[in-house]
Amino acid sequence: MRFHLPPPRRSRHPLVRALSLLLGIAMLGVLLVFGLAVAGVLLLGGSLLLAWRLWKQARAPIAPAARPDKPAEVLEGEFVVVRQGPVAH
Repeated sequence: MRFHLPPPRRSRHPLVRALSLLLGIAMLGVLLVFGLAVAGVLLLGGSLLLAWRLWKQARAPIAPAARPDKPAEVLEGEFVVVRQGPVAH
């Protein structure tokens, strides 16, 4: 079973065709401007967030593990092999 739409009827009047073309171009322009505005807001917000994080990181005290005068502590742990043999995917 196929779904068929009737073919779109195009007006033969040249003025109606010209107005529909201008309306389509205007709609594309509005969508383009709106998309660029959203992209600009996202870019500005991302750069402000990055600057804020870098500023907070620069003001934070140095972590004890990052200090060169104090050696970093080594964390040790154990592990257990859960399953051996071929793994079915």
